[in-house]
Amino acid sequence: MKELERQQKETNGYEEDVYGSSQSRKSSRPSEYSCYLGSGSRASSRASSARASPVIEERPEKDFEKGARTVSSLSAATLASLGGTSSRRGSGDTSISADTEASIREIKDSLAEVEEKYKKAMVSNAQLDNEKTNFMYQVDTLKDALLELEEQLAESRRQYEEKSKEFEREKHAHSILQFQFMEIKEALKQREEMLAKHGIIPDSDIATNGETSDILDNEGHSDSSRTVPGSTQALKTGGEGMLDRLKRLIDERESLLDQIKKLKGQLEEKQRNSKMENTQSEDEVLENGTDMHMIDLQRDANRQISDLKFKLAKSEQEITALEQNVIRLEGQVARYKTAAENAERVEDELKAEKRKLQRELRSALDKTEELEVSNGHLVKRLEKMKANRSALLSQQ
Repeated sequence: MKELERQQKETNGYEEDVYGSSQSRKSSRPSEYSCYLGSGSRASSRASSARASPVIEERPEKDFEKGARTVSSLSAATLASLGGTSSRRGSGDTSISADTEASIREIKDSLAEVEEKYKKAMVSNAQLDNEKTNFMYQVDTLKDALLELEEQLAESRRQYEEKSKEFEREKHAHSILQFQFMEIKEALKQREEMLAKHGIIPDSDIATNGETSDILDNEGHSDSSRTVPGSTQALKTGGEGMLDRLKRLIDERESLLDQIKKLKGQLEEKQRNSKMENTQSEDEVLENGTDMHMIDLQRDANRQISDLKFKLAKSEQEITALEQNVIRLEGQVARYKTAAENAERVEDELKAEKRKLQRELRSALDKTEELEVSNGHLVKRLEKMKANRSALLSQQ
C-alpha cells in the first residue's frame, strides 16, 4: 500500500513538472527553441514510456510479491480510487503532448516569419547600399564636371582680359599711326601746293612728284596697316634701342618739316623781292623772257628738294630695317605663344588624366567597401548557419 502511494506521488510530481514546462515554453523567447524542443521530446518519451510499460513492471520480483500480498487486502474503494487516478494520468499525458506539439508548430511558424522578414530586410539593405553608392558616384561625377567648368571659366576670363588689353594696345597704336600719317600727308600736300604755286618744275626724277606722293600715300596706308601689329608687338617686347631709333626718326621728321616751313618762307620772301625787282627794272629782262634770278631760285629749290628726298629715302630704309626687326620679334613671340599653348594643352591633358585616375580610385574604393560589407554579411550568415546546425545536432 505504501509502495502504491509513493508511486502515485511520483506520477503527480511528474505531471506538475510537465505542466510547468509547457507553461514556461508558451511564455519564453524564440531563441530558446532548442531547450524547449529537448524538454518536449524528453517529456513525450517519458509519457510514452509511462504508457507503454506500467510502473509496477519495472519493480523487482520482491515488490511484485508484496503487491500481490497486499492486493487481496485492498478494499473496493481503494481500487476505484486507483482506477480513477490512472485514467486522469492518461488524459493528462495526451493533453500535454497536444500542447507541446501546438507550441512547437507556433514556434516554427514564428521562426519562419522572422527568417522571411530578415531576408527581406537584408535585400532592402543591399538595395539601399547600391543606391547610396550610385548617388555617391553621381555626386563625384558632378563635382568633377563643376571643377572642369570652373577651370574653363577661369581660362575664358584670362583670355578675355588678354584680348581686351591687346585690343586697347592695338587701338592706341592705330591712333598714333593714323595721326602721324595725317601729318605726313598734310606736309606733302603743302609741299606740292607750294611748288605748283611758284611754278617750279623739277627734273624727270622729280617730275612725277604727285605720283610718288600717291605711291607714298599708298605705301603709308599699307605700312600703317602692316606695322600696326608690329608696333604693338614692339611695344610689348621692344628694347630701349628701338625706342631710341624711333625717337630719332621722329625728330628727323620734325626737323624736315621745319626745313620745309623755312624754305616756304624763303620762297615767299624771294617771290616778293622778285615782284619788286620786276616792277623797278623791266628793261633788265632777257630776250627769251627768262629771269636769271628765278633760274637760280629754281636750282636752289631743286637742290633742296633732292636733299630732302635723299633724307626721306634714308629714313624709309631705317623704317624698313625697323620693320624687319619687328617682324623677327613677332616671329619669336609667335613661337613663344605656340610653346605656351602646347604647354597649356599638355597641362590640360594631365589634369584630365588626373581626374580620371581619381574617379577610378574612388570607384575602386567604393567597390572594395561594398565587397567588405557583403563579406561581413556572409560571415554573419555563416555563423548563424553554424549555430543553427550545432543546435540541431545537439537536439538530435
